[in-house]
Amino acid sequence: MNTYKPIAEYHNLSAQQFFDEIAPAQQPIVIRNFSGHWPLVAAAKKSPQDFASYLLRFYTGQKARIFVAPPAANKRFFYNDDLTDVNYISGEERVDLFLGRLLELMDREIYPAISMQNSSPSEILPGLSDENSSVFFPATEQHLWVGNEGIVSAHYDGADNIACVVAGKRRFTLFPPDQTGNLYPGPLNFTPAGAPVSLVDLYAPDFERYPLFKTALANAYSVELEPGDAIFIPMLWWHHVESLAKVNALINYWWNGSAVKGATSPSPIDSLNIALLAMRDLTPNQRNAWRYMFDHYLFKQGIDPASYIPEHQQHLLGKLSLDYVRAIKDYFIEKLKK
Repeated sequence: MNTYKPIAEYHNLSAQQFFDEIAPAQQPIVIRNFSGHWPLVAAAKKSPQDFASYLLRFYTGQKARIFVAPPAANKRFFYNDDLTDVNYISGEERVDLFLGRLLELMDREIYPAISMQNSSPSEILPGLSDENSSVFFPATEQHLWVGNEGIVSAHYDGADNIACVVAGKRRFTLFPPDQTGNLYPGPLNFTPAGAPVSLVDLYAPDFERYPLFKTALANAYSVELEPGDAIFIPMLWWHHVESLAKVNALINYWWNGSAVKGATSPSPIDSLNIALLAMRDLTPNQRNAWRYMFDHYLFKQGIDPASYIPEHQQHLLGKLSLDYVRAIKDYFIEKLKK
């Protein structure tokens, strides 16, 4: 049994304190009772049936994306054994039929893991967000996740994230970005759900195959959340998420990153892919030399280059006009065509 680090908890946190102090520090926190005043949470605390009935008040008949993993998957949405495919199936389904199936499976001893993932309430349940809103995010899109007991392996988001448990119970296990190599991330361009995931099974780690995972565990954080509780997961923090009840639901907010709807391109992950393409044939010494270039210009590990270059010659290091950004993008579009 691993001993995890605790995550700092807050009970009365203002939006100003969060955005002025917490979010810039990029450390995870738990906000107890963040959404405890929501009617959705109140319905879920009564019973799973009340929770489903409340959601269906807003339903207009649109289908949502549904994922189903067979009992043999042990509740884990993941790859198949040889990473040639995933271990679940997906498709479109009516929300009312999905919720009915979810309630029906509560009485089964053997059952599949089913999940409605990353749905937009504004599209499939219009009005839900209006009745269940947060002063932290008055204009930020909500994302809804509903399912039974299921496991999503450690992955990261390309944006800051506040995840609110609104039904059931969830366990979050977090790893800081500096543990990336110790988590043995899977393919960048073939993923179970959009983001690379750790190939290590948290509950049955193969330390012979993944020995550095022991270091990751020594630096891991864990917490369990009840309905109304929320967790702030900073950008690029790896998080393993386990739903612990037969009816679970979560609403989350992404902001200021590539996971945000309408985010401009290129994203940081795009940049990583291009860098991999551009530098794949360099020698280790050459790649290390470029590391210093990135540290200086991008990560600013020493003196800020914009501090000694005249403003009129800073270009990408300085303030950017929309026309200049468009010109740079057009330049790379033509460059990448060759």
